Amino acid sequence: MTTPLPAATFDTPFEGDLHGDLELALRLADAADAASMSRFDAADLDIQVKADSTHVTEADLATERALRAVLETERPADGIFGEEYGVTGDSNRQWIIDPIDGTANYLKGIPMWTTLIALAIDGVPRVGVASQPAIGRRWWAATGLGAWTNTPSGETRRLRVSTVDAIADSSVSFQSIGQWRDAGKLDALERLTSSVWRDRGYGDAWPYMLLAEGRLEFVAEFGVKEYDIAALAPIVTEAGGRFTSFDGRDSLSEGSSLATNRVLHDAYLDLLHSS
Repeated sequence: MTTPLPAATFDTPFEGDLHGDLELALRLADAADAASMSRFDAADLDIQVKADSTHVTEADLATERALRAVLETERPADGIFGEEYGVTGDSNRQWIIDPIDGTANYLKGIPMWTTLIALAIDGVPRVGVASQPAIGRRWWAATGLGAWTNTPSGETRRLRVSTVDAIADSSVSFQSIGQWRDAGKLDALERLTSSVWRDRGYGDAWPYMLLAEGRLEFVAEFGVKEYDIAALAPIVTEAGGRFTSFDGRDSLSEGSSLATNRVLHDAYLDLLHSS
């Protein structure tokens, strides 16, 4: 388990050169894409059930092994925290990886799943890559270097969150009703969805990327681990957004996340926590 983030926010300035780390993260995504796509929608895909009752496929395991192999060669002094193989190494630099975020989609042949790769330095995520090879999309960011995506035409485009400044005009993704029910937050969900222009449960990593692209103003989620959200925070914040826990704390280990276009962040917090 990673330690909680320091009091500084996810988007605090960082003095250092992250170009090489971001370049490596993008090459890691290439390796992950090759491993995951080789078994996507395979009729004989091996699927197991883990102790926590969630599914894991042979592709989850193979993709994480591929990522670890590159890191062990190119960053042997860095630590690694992966969903499938846990924590290795002891360093203030830790790569946090989710080989396939959205395994339920993957095993059903639904293309909305993502490989998430982050580098946290002193507990703060500084580099993030989210790769969705089944639809040919990728998003990436590093502190001070901006947030970027590849367009369907193959061009690279810088990401910026929306400038919507009224909750009544905003579009939100709440992930799933079940998450909010299990977290005891159905009343908050009702207040949210009754107050916004449009609400949808897009699910998993994709809505955070829609937020970074300026297509949504709010995403919130419960039951998340560090590897579910570490890569998303730099992308959202470098696009101009804000990323906290549901209670507004700057931590990866709260078990929840709340990402917004920044201008509405405090207003959403007030709305969600009003009684």
